[in-house]
Amino acid sequence: MNQPRLQAPPLTPARPQAHQRHWLGGGATLCLALWLAGCASPPASPSQPSQPSQGAEVPYNSLRNDVALVALSLLDAPYAWGGRGPATGFDCSGLVAHVFREGGGIQLKGTSAELGRQSRPIARHLLLPGDLVFFNTLGRRHSHVGVYVGDGRFVHASNPRTGVRIDVLSNRYYAQRFEGAHRLLD
Repeated sequence: MNQPRLQAPPLTPARPQAHQRHWLGGGATLCLALWLAGCASPPASPSQPSQPSQGAEVPYNSLRNDVALVALSLLDAPYAWGGRGPATGFDCSGLVAHVFREGGGIQLKGTSAELGRQSRPIARHLLLPGDLVFFNTLGRRHSHVGVYVGDGRFVHASNPRTGVRIDVLSNRYYAQRFEGAHRLLD
């Protein structure tokens, strides 16, 4: 089976950002190892594919990859209700806003429910890195959001105990609460 070749986006001084200093250390190696580890996992079931048309090569998109890599670089950051940055910690919508600002230069504001209204719904099988995934975790629509990073995985600010982490959409807890996939990036 031919796996799509993953390419890391170049780090250029043309767009200096705080998160790039982190990449100069071992963070890039860790994130790439996590990304590549996802390639070794079994494919999603045919009834719920995680990529467009199983086996099809997903074209490289530097903006989407930048957003996904920034999300991955924040793994293990602390959770803080209302938090919007690495210094204070993140809640789920604060993480999404930070990731899109740092990875794509896109300003987002609002709660997870408001992000759901700002983005457009897409079919789950069309998910690409940088898309948003929404869940009902508090008994109300779009009460939780994460950034899809590929291979059925998403990064989110989970809770005060675990902080920012990566999970899979097939995880029983999240699968039962999944409300939809949304897109902000073209």
